[in-house]
Amino acid sequence: MSNAEQQEFWNAQAGPIWVAQMENMDRALAPVLDHVLGAAHIRRGDRVLDIGCGAGTSTAAAARLAGHDGSACGLDISHALLAHARLSTADAPGLTFIQGDAQTFDFEPDQFDAMISRFGVMFFENTQAAFANIASGLRPGAQLSFATWGDIAENPYFTMPAAIAKTVIGAVPKTDPDAPGPFALRDRQKVVALLDAAGLVEIKARVLPLDLTPPGDAAQVAQLLCDIGPAQRALTHFEANDADRARLVDALIAGLEPFETPKGIRIPAQINLFTARTKG
Repeated sequence: MSNAEQQEFWNAQAGPIWVAQMENMDRALAPVLDHVLGAAHIRRGDRVLDIGCGAGTSTAAAARLAGHDGSACGLDISHALLAHARLSTADAPGLTFIQGDAQTFDFEPDQFDAMISRFGVMFFENTQAAFANIASGLRPGAQLSFATWGDIAENPYFTMPAAIAKTVIGAVPKTDPDAPGPFALRDRQKVVALLDAAGLVEIKARVLPLDLTPPGDAAQVAQLLCDIGPAQRALTHFEANDADRARLVDALIAGLEPFETPKGIRIPAQINLFTARTKG
């Protein structure tokens, strides 16, 4: 999917769905954002760039860490997500949001002290070019911290709904996991090489085994899985009706049973956490 196609997808299709499910997704992915922010070492007074900021939750969190003397700027290609980000953070200080493609956006040199991203960098047509361009907007020695999905087999948040949807609804056309998409940056050695080629230094890749924490019981999480991810793709591809969705929800409820805990649904995940710096 080209950058232009990604923009169309996140504006016309995915953006409105993510806005509707923002609170649920933020709670599900909260452990990931905690790790990204922890590795970013944001200081009071820092100017933070948030790539693929979506509806602005990660940007607002970065702004709080930067304090009254700092700021955070969220960059995303989706008008729908940015409109919600601006509305939901209208009274928060130190926040700005820009519609743009990080691969080609004309950054002002030395504008930011740090860059973060929670699952916002896996969709570039040219990852090396994108990070080289992002680095052009960072000051010398700036810290980058971002998360991507790890190995496919270690992420049942995707594999479980995909397998169940295939059985209940049907098999959707296969996609290339190396193409822009959720798992495009699962190969840590490949990503490290791309960051090095983009001119970044002190590059580190960590594997984080953690639990995703979606809110609600199995029935509520099953509905979320039908709105975002492989199950939703199957429903859309086959133009499924309400009865089809109901059958899929029932099957997903059963599939979530192994992930039920006294603290709620906990879905194990493997996350890649990357850190790097611009040359100082």
